[in-house]
Amino acid sequence: MKQIITATVQNRSGVLNRITGMLNKRQFNIESITVGASEIEGISKMTIVVDVNDHQKLEQLTKQLNKQIDVLKVSDITDQAIVARELALIKVVGSGQLRAEIQGIIAPFRASIIDVSKDNLTIQVTGKQEKVDALITLLKPYGIKELARTGMVAFLRGQQPSHVTEINSALSI
Repeated sequence: MKQIITATVQNRSGVLNRITGMLNKRQFNIESITVGASEIEGISKMTIVVDVNDHQKLEQLTKQLNKQIDVLKVSDITDQAIVARELALIKVVGSGQLRAEIQGIIAPFRASIIDVSKDNLTIQVTGKQEKVDALITLLKPYGIKELARTGMVAFLRGQQPSHVTEINSALSI
């Protein structure tokens, strides 16, 4: 079962390597992992999607992440109301008549063509993993030359408690 874990970490060299090394050492299968700057200077946010069927292994994972020196906060947001998105860039074979056909396919997905060459189109799509998967499936018959996906980025929806205040006070100590 896919579990979504977020970690707020210090933006320092080697943090991602230490975390992925810890996950590898404990044999967690990483479905996706994304890292990027947060709203706080010097702090990054990680979204880790792991395949874990055992509740005890999930608890072990969060405890092990919390032990990492540069990790400030870990949350399992799997069963909470979240906003989650993924980005994919898809280079498809397409020239002439096929371009109009491909445009018709991508329109309902609110995807856009971001690059055009003589024989290829590069398409950008964002959304839930299922939406990205569905568009890729529809584009496969046209010939996907290249595909790059970001993995999931997620955080809590709306007015749910955030840990920004907690992290800000921890940093000022």
